[in-house]
Amino acid sequence: MRPEPNGARFRSLLAILCSITLVPGDTLGYTPQQSSKPAQAPAASAAQTKIPPEQVDSLVAPIALYPDPLLAQIFAASTYPLEIILLQQWLDKNKNLKDKELADAVAKEPWDASVQALAPLPQVVKLLGDNIQWTTDLGNTFLAQQSDVMDAVQRMRKKAQDKGNLKSTEQQVVETRVIENKSVIVVEPANPQVVYVPSYDPVVVYGAPYYPYPPLYYPPWGYYAAGMAISFGFGVMMGAFWSGGWGRAGYWGGNNNV
Repeated sequence: MRPEPNGARFRSLLAILCSITLVPGDTLGYTPQQSSKPAQAPAASAAQTKIPPEQVDSLVAPIALYPDPLLAQIFAASTYPLEIILLQQWLDKNKNLKDKELADAVAKEPWDASVQALAPLPQVVKLLGDNIQWTTDLGNTFLAQQSDVMDAVQRMRKKAQDKGNLKSTEQQVVETRVIENKSVIVVEPANPQVVYVPSYDPVVVYGAPYYPYPPLYYPPWGYYAAGMAISFGFGVMMGAFWSGGWGRAGYWGGNNNV
């Protein structure tokens, strides 16, 4: 049995995003958690595996520069790693489904809404499914150290911004805002109905890590345009999926009623 209804889980996620504090930090690190327990482990067990900020930085490094709406979905979905695997397998068998047909079909599956919402983004599902240990670690850490995870996102964005590698493009808008006396870096889609998934090598955009970054696949140097640290593929029109938090702005404020 899941601890919270789908709607409550997502509202809880947005509340976490609202409570972010920008914390300075210069070190990076990531050490995979050794537990193979599912992400929905009891809070007491999660507390025993609490990891320090430097390791949380490296844990979130591969996705910290994703636009806020996509980042929110990934954090929620990562707490259901088995369902991500099932979605990945399901997408392989239903490649012909698009737009509303895809939305209607995946809605019939008994998965969390955050997992269903990733269906139009197979490259994201592949990233999470092919690296399920990292995804499980991400979900466990998000459940046990939610505010720490969101603080780490801000630290990594600040690192990339300071190096000149995080800025507005035709795909996304990057702004530094002061919200409730907190300085936060907000990343939003340039077109609120189109999602672009950024691709980057953490070593390039942040610098060398204190601990190794998660051993994921990062595109070779030739994949990127000349002088670009971050690359974007084709934009995805969310269409029928534009609900349940997709496309909403203002994640980092504390008084949003989403």
